[in-house]
Amino acid sequence: MLLTVTEIRDAIDMAMGSLRANKFRSSLTILGVMIGVASVIAMASVIDGLDRAAVREIDQLGSNVIMITKYDPTVDHEEMSESDRNRPPITVGEAEAVARSCPSVDGISPQNYYFAQGGNSVKYKNRKANQPRIFGTWPDFVRVNNRSLSKGRFLDEADERFAIMNCVIGSDVAASLFEEEDPIGQSIRVNSYQFQVIGVFENVKSSFGNDELNRGIAIPLSTFEKMYPWEKELFLQARARSFAEIPAAEEEIISALRMYRKVPFNKENDFALTTQEQFKESIGNITKWIYVAGLVITSVGLMVGGIGVMNIMLVSVTERTREIGVRKALGAKRSNILFQFLTEATTLSGTGGVIGIFFGIGLGALINSLFKFPAGVSVVWVTIGFLVAAMVGILSGMYPAYKASRLDPIEALRYE
Repeated sequence: MLLTVTEIRDAIDMAMGSLRANKFRSSLTILGVMIGVASVIAMASVIDGLDRAAVREIDQLGSNVIMITKYDPTVDHEEMSESDRNRPPITVGEAEAVARSCPSVDGISPQNYYFAQGGNSVKYKNRKANQPRIFGTWPDFVRVNNRSLSKGRFLDEADERFAIMNCVIGSDVAASLFEEEDPIGQSIRVNSYQFQVIGVFENVKSSFGNDELNRGIAIPLSTFEKMYPWEKELFLQARARSFAEIPAAEEEIISALRMYRKVPFNKENDFALTTQEQFKESIGNITKWIYVAGLVITSVGLMVGGIGVMNIMLVSVTERTREIGVRKALGAKRSNILFQFLTEATTLSGTGGVIGIFFGIGLGALINSLFKFPAGVSVVWVTIGFLVAAMVGILSGMYPAYKASRLDPIEALRYE
């Protein structure tokens, strides 16, 4: 039977009066729901910030970069066949083949890194840089990787052609070696070799710690090959002329590399191409499962809050058994009693949900700021948090409300 407006208003007034009469008990119940909802909102905010930070890091390279590697980044090495394990490495020959045969590619950046046993050594006078990363590359590096310099210039074709001992250093290396001096034109010792500094990379901020290029030292790839001739395998990046030309660039790269690596027509590629969009898709798949795991964990808090609401409402029904009997004896319908107790339960959990939403937004923003993740609150998750809190109240209050509405008025009046 439908309730009238007056009956609904009276039920709400009585429910709120009951909550005000038991402030401490109601506050503890609200606290339980608040913690559960706040956990969900904060979790969603942090994961959303993590996802945005990862996408931002990828976008720094630009949207039309193609990575060329020996294996797909997502491959399971334990399940690879013997032929896959024996794939030839990516070398400077592949870079030259792409540069020579791919008109849709307007930049190619091979990178070969040297990791000395015990760490690389970079010195200027009596100063040292901390954990420098030495790598050889081509002049296209800054364009392909969307990098810029704060001072000087980058390596050019003459540096590469004549294997000149010039280098470009990262901002952290410059800060460690040259406190008040201008690094341009200065000579530094890289491991056992003398180099002249011709440029300094602009400092790059990262959400995942210090950007590796800040402590990098770029030298011509030809120079790197003379210094470390045994280091053959490298990391290769190509830049399509535009985002729209990525499919054409991929086809040209595949054709050029299959020809250079002498892959038979009936065999699969013995190399892998990966674009920025594929990286973003992989990150999206990872965060999706993190969302699921986070929801499962944080839902425990909501379940505890729901149990708290149910316990409080059962206690309330027991305490007010005689009052229920009086109301039913005076003509109150089962629907009036049911609605009153459901209103109490929903108000408890709804209030906890609203407070939890604001607390969760603040907690998520704090965590994101500590980890330097982009702040963001999804309206979807805020809505879900509130609706879940309301549902917790309705479901948790359903049994106590039903039990109260089914009480026999004669037995209730006898209750002490």
